[in-house]
Amino acid sequence: MLQSPMNIQPSQTQWSSSSTFILAAVGAAVGLGNMWRFPYVVGQNGGGAFIVIYLIAVFGIVTPILIGEILVGRRGQMTPPRSVAKVAAEANASSQWQGIGWMGILAAVLILSFYSVIAGWLIAYIPKTFSGKLIDLSGPEIGREFGYFLASPLKLMFWHSIFMIATIVVVIGGLRHGIEWAAKYLMPMLFVLLIALVIFAAIVGDLGAAANFLLKPDFSQITYHVVVTAFGQAFFSVGVGGCLLMNYGAYLPKHVSIPRSAFMIAGIDTLVAILAGFAIFPIIFAYGLDPTEGPGLIFVTLPVAFGSIPYGSLIGTAFFVLLLIAAFTSSIAILDPIARLAEEKGSLGRTKVAIFGGFLAWLIGILTVLSFNIWSDIAPLGFIPGLQNSNFFELIDGFVTKILMPMGGILLAIFVGWQLPKRLLLDELGAHSGTVFFIWKAFLRYIVPAAIIALFLSGFLGS
Repeated sequence: MLQSPMNIQPSQTQWSSSSTFILAAVGAAVGLGNMWRFPYVVGQNGGGAFIVIYLIAVFGIVTPILIGEILVGRRGQMTPPRSVAKVAAEANASSQWQGIGWMGILAAVLILSFYSVIAGWLIAYIPKTFSGKLIDLSGPEIGREFGYFLASPLKLMFWHSIFMIATIVVVIGGLRHGIEWAAKYLMPMLFVLLIALVIFAAIVGDLGAAANFLLKPDFSQITYHVVVTAFGQAFFSVGVGGCLLMNYGAYLPKHVSIPRSAFMIAGIDTLVAILAGFAIFPIIFAYGLDPTEGPGLIFVTLPVAFGSIPYGSLIGTAFFVLLLIAAFTSSIAILDPIARLAEEKGSLGRTKVAIFGGFLAWLIGILTVLSFNIWSDIAPLGFIPGLQNSNFFELIDGFVTKILMPMGGILLAIFVGWQLPKRLLLDELGAHSGTVFFIWKAFLRYIVPAAIIALFLSGFLGS
């Protein structure tokens, strides 16, 4: 039986500096959601029109929740379930609110399960690209090469395993020896590589066409599906609803401004996503490639372009290294709260639980591996309208981004907006009751829940 959160000592470990927290938090947010998923969902959902909805979702819905998520984490100073329970007890609210934290843990395990598989593709493609093996192949040949790769469950399992092991090793190292190291060294490397690739794409690609596609919205492209996908992408990209930043908030010193940190995290995350678009789409349009390729966009269309430009092998290798860094910093943030549960429990070691949590995600990841080959035609929920063609990977991805994370977000908004007393909120925010505080709380109480509920209801009603 779990101990009461009031009887468990909060973590005394803190970030060495506020800048390290921002780097680590951005590392948690910036990942495959920005570098792999964002470009292909933009390509499939109308370009600029999708981005407009995405920006509204990030700054109108996700960021207010993010402030509340970090606030609860710092106030509780424990893992998400116990932080929520501790803060609820302080506010004389029901302990059942800790379910928000457990939903976050579930989302974390499911995200890591397919994150690791996709990141394994990146590891495999780094030596393929660097060796020049893909340079001399035509577009159809590269497509077939990727198809052969996906058709081998053993290859996918091998690279999936390598990535998961690396994630577990860093998480076992804890905050100072594992997570901070990754934040201090890998995140600056990511930013440098990304900016270099954007400059290169602008030189060799069709920057005008990319800018027109990404920045000139065609609002006739906006449908219910586009709106839902944009909102789901916003939650997935920033990580809200998965309690990743609630967990990192538990390490946050009292003097650090939560609202400023939240806006910096959301802003940098959004900037990286858009820069990723400008690193990819100029090349896609310059070489007449298909922007609606889908999940295989960076593995099928971009290698064609890399094979046609000077130093293509080096540029392509740098691109896949960039994506791998982004995936790695996020996977660390995803696994860390699971490992911290052991430290709170006391009877289990961090190492054992990190291994167990990683193994559980690895095991679930087998469903994603098989979704690209042996089980690609299996739709386990095919009897439900709209899911007739959804394999295991698509179901897990959709469940996390369109249901679990938005539901976690709406519950967190209600918890912070309605259950927590004003004195507690002001104590954590370090602010006086003014217009900005009033607007933020109004967003949490009314606008965020109404927007998410409206999306769910419109889906059920078929509008």
